[in-house]
Formats: sequence, C-alpha cells, structure tokens
Amino acid sequence: MRILVGLSGGIDSAIAALLLKNMGHEVVGATMSIWRDGNPLAKVVKREACFGPNEEKDIEEARRISHLLGIEYHLLDCAQEYEAIVLENFKSEYLAGRTPNPCVWCNSFIKFGALPKIAREQGIAFDKFATGHYARVVEEGGRFLLKTAADNHKDQTYFLYRLNQEQLSQLILPLGEMEKSEVRRLTLEHNLFGEEKGESQDFYSGDYSDLLLTPPQSGEIVTQEGKVVGTHKGYWNYTIGQRRGLGVASERPLYVVALDAHNNRVIVGNMEETFKDAFKADQLNWIAFESLKEPIEASAKIRSTSQARSVLISPLSTSEVEVKFAEPQMAITPGQSVVFYQDDVVLGGGVIC
Repeated sequence: MRILVGLSGGIDSAIAALLLKNMGHEVVGATMSIWRDGNPLAKVVKREACFGPNEEKDIEEARRISHLLGIEYHLLDCAQEYEAIVLENFKSEYLAGRTPNPCVWCNSFIKFGALPKIAREQGIAFDKFATGHYARVVEEGGRFLLKTAADNHKDQTYFLYRLNQEQLSQLILPLGEMEKSEVRRLTLEHNLFGEEKGESQDFYSGDYSDLLLTPPQSGEIVTQEGKVVGTHKGYWNYTIGQRRGLGVASERPLYVVALDAHNNRVIVGNMEETFKDAFKADQLNWIAFESLKEPIEASAKIRSTSQARSVLISPLSTSEVEVKFAEPQMAITPGQSVVFYQDDVVLGGGVIC
C-alpha cells in the first residue's frame, strides 16, 4: 500500500513513517507549509511555535527524516488555506468575545483536509493518509469510529473530533496502540533524534493578541451587578476563569466570568461564580452516529487537559445540544470545544456557545 505520512519534523510522525515502512508499505512523506513570505504578522510573530516564520527548521527536520528512511518527500504549500480558515476563525472568535481552539480547526481542515487534497491535486498518488497522532480508528458495522489511544496521557482525540467519515476511512494512526516511552525508545534505537528532542510545539508561543492585529480598545471591568471595578485595553486579552493580570484590587480574588464584546466589558466575580452545570453547544460533528435523536448519557471534556466528566446530552435541534454535567464545572468557556465520549469511543463534539 502507498501511504502518505504527514511529517511535522517531530518524533511522533517520524516513528509513524518508520513503522509503516517496516510493515512493507511504500511511504511518502509530506509537510505542510503554513507560513508565507510577506505575512502581515511577520513583525509580531517571532517566537518559535507551530505557526511562525521558524517553520523552516521543522521542514528541514522532516526532509532529514525522509532521507534517513529513504522515502519520497514533498513540501506542500497550505498557507492560503491556513490563513483563510484557521487564522480567520481565530480572529473572528476572539473579537466576538469567545476563546477558540485553533488546533481543532487546523486538524480538521488543514492537516487532514487541505494537506492530502493538495497532494492529490499535485499528482501525488496514495492509498491512505497517516499521521503521528495518538488515537485509534476502527471500522465497526460499516462506520468508522475514533477511539482513544492506548496511552491515556498522550491521547489526542480531543483535537480530532471534527474528522468526518471520509477522512477517517482514509486514515491510519500507527501510534494509537503504543506508549510514548516505546516511541522514544524506537527514536533512539534508529538514531532519528537525540535524547534532547522535545515535544511538538503549541499553536503559538507568544501572546495570542499578537495575531489579532487589533489596536488597544479601553473598556470597563465590571461585576455581574454592573459595578465598575477597573479598566482594560481589550476584552480579547481575557478568557473565562482567568484570575491573574486583571489589575483589580479586591478583598476576595476575582475571576473573569464572562466577556461582553458588544459593550466592550470584562465581567468578573468570585470563584464560585465561575462554576456552571449546563451549557449549549453548536457546530456539532458526530462520529459514532449520524445525529443525536434523543438524550444520551456520556462523558465530556471541555478542554484538552481536563478530565472527562459525566454529562447528559440533549438534542435541541439538528445543530445544537444542551449539555448538563452531573457536577458543576469551572470556567466553561464559549468558543472552546466540548468532546463527548462513551468508554473509549469518541461520540463527537461541538463548540460551546
């Protein structure tokens, strides 16, 4: 089988390519370029991250790995798609007073969307697409399911919940059944990287407001009762649950409990005011079934680093659900993704309203 492997320049994708080659497959490496010369963000984006002008380092690493493995290699320009989809969503969401998750959008529309699509358009033939993500894809009853990784500490299904059936049907995830320690052992055994090689980088390592290219806009910091307790220079610099950096003196610690983009206000309260037990979610993507017809018990993550908690998911329409936790949760943040699970199966997910 001829398999296109998305190479990031990191350990995990390199081992994915190695494993597939050792299985006897014809492996082709491909790296997506998402930074273009002349990008208007060049003056503010200087730190090393997934998105930034330093991507050439990762490209060189991916090219080096391809050479070591003796596989064909391609660099694919995905900058236009990345800017139009990921960055525009990022900016519009922040300026609407929401906190987006760009990695979720990048995976769905760029890594597993634009990258293989552009490869085919350029005449690069392949049967399947593979990455170094820690997750599993299985076919059951004619439907492709996304399941959590064997290594719970590395599971990345939260970031993959928007993949559709077509994408999943073409996907191979060689690391899904492996522990990270085994992946690192293979890395050293095959001299792909040294022991000092770090983990994959985050979306952006600087202040997210750098990417908005929006001038400061003074506004009020208020309590839920409307009392003015301070000022800010842009509501987009804050997120739900934030405590540090408010610059407001108070007898009790204050937290951001809501953002009012329309009135340019940051609303604060005490810790207990950051807890809620229910919310709505839209922009749904179901994997385990076509649509949710009736209430279902499951578990849910409201951020990638959180523990999955018991919920009742009730359909409000074909495009919106109500999610009710068994116990109140802190900092349920509009714009972030909620991902639903039953045991090791990803049911799907949506965006918190």
